[in-house]
Amino acid sequence: MSALAMPPAPVRGALQGLRILDLSRVLSGPYCTQILADHGADVLKVEPPSGDETRTWGPPFVDDVASYFQGVNRNKRGTCLDLSQADGRERVLELLAQADVLVENFKAGTMARWGLGYEDIAARFPALIYCSISGFGSGGPLGGLPGYDAAVQAMSGIMSVNGDPAGAATRVGIPIVDMVTGLNATIGILMALQERERSGRGQRVELSLFDCALSVLHPHTANFLASGKVPQRTGNAHPNISPYDTVPTRTTPIFLAVGNDRQFQRLCEVLGMPELAQRPEFLSNRDRCVNRVALTAQLTALMADHDGQALAGRLMQEGVPCSGVFDVAMALNHPHTLHRRMRVRIGEYQGIASPIHLQCTPATYRQQPPRLGEHQPAFKFS
Repeated sequence: MSALAMPPAPVRGALQGLRILDLSRVLSGPYCTQILADHGADVLKVEPPSGDETRTWGPPFVDDVASYFQGVNRNKRGTCLDLSQADGRERVLELLAQADVLVENFKAGTMARWGLGYEDIAARFPALIYCSISGFGSGGPLGGLPGYDAAVQAMSGIMSVNGDPAGAATRVGIPIVDMVTGLNATIGILMALQERERSGRGQRVELSLFDCALSVLHPHTANFLASGKVPQRTGNAHPNISPYDTVPTRTTPIFLAVGNDRQFQRLCEVLGMPELAQRPEFLSNRDRCVNRVALTAQLTALMADHDGQALAGRLMQEGVPCSGVFDVAMALNHPHTLHRRMRVRIGEYQGIASPIHLQCTPATYRQQPPRLGEHQPAFKFS
């Protein structure tokens, strides 16, 4: 099988006929609109004359465009408009006359200052879905202030529970807040479109990075609300499950994700010590969490002489979730990644395929990310 999935034969996407005007930049908005574009929506991306700032977020670069931009802007057509100028705003209004959805992630209040705020637009286009993404929302003590992923990770508590217990609070190594906000924006837009099918009315879909960050802080928020105890960093260990941690072997560490008693019993059987699962201090997950230090010592001793990859493979076959700790290259070149066709190529462009696998209307990969202003001469919905 080829290492890179080529575009499938043209099919009707699940969102074919949906028209989206994308005024967003950086990550959360573009990630949302790429999801919609992969599944057939006609997405027109509007950038300022200087371009989406992520075009410069490199190296690495592909044809002088940062890979960061390339990763979240395929299947879109693009142009440049200066929305601070009257002619740019007028062109946006012309496009909105045909659009189903507007997506924007300007600092709260910016669109209203330009006469493109929700109230202004809803009065002219009552069926339009208007999706706004911002750092902290439009109201409240922080309303209207700027927010970037890492700063919101720090403020929301995400950093406080990430990292080694003996070290400092650590940013999650991916822009998790932006990505989750983009996913929630996609969900919100689809919900609003479903409601429009019933009522004929559009509505505003508002998301803030801060809200979305709090929403994914599980189980730490649940633990705090139930106990009143402030969650602490546990490294790779899980605060509610044991064993759920990285354990060294002779060759490579493997991560054990043992979620129930049966899985723990199978782990002990594979390690040649089935009686370990019957010891009172390890009998249930509650017991194993209370005695996790002693359990970790036992497992470390039992696994010390094993080949990590071979042991992980055997455990998986026995129904125990685990894996060696892969780097990005290992993950992208794994046979299962290739089997799932999770790598895609469009000409010189390479990216990660949509993880949403629809049987009858699968995602398609039709167009590379647009060059700055590429479709300006004939920029309109199809």
